[in-house]
Amino acid sequence: MLVKLKGGRELRGTLKGYDYHLNLVLENAEETRGARTRQLGTIVVRGDNIVLISPAPE
Repeated sequence: MLVKLKGGRELRGTLKGYDYHLNLVLENAEETRGARTRQLGTIVVRGDNIVLISPAPE
């Protein structure tokens, strides 16, 4: 899935869980900021930082 965050960052990964605050657990996550991409592994994303959630483009 694709998750866009405040500040222009984008995350891609596999959704493993969420709660009623829309906090997400992403597995195999990678962060894209501009032209740079880095691998993050398993992460928790705070729901109040999320701008958009979308299925990952193929």
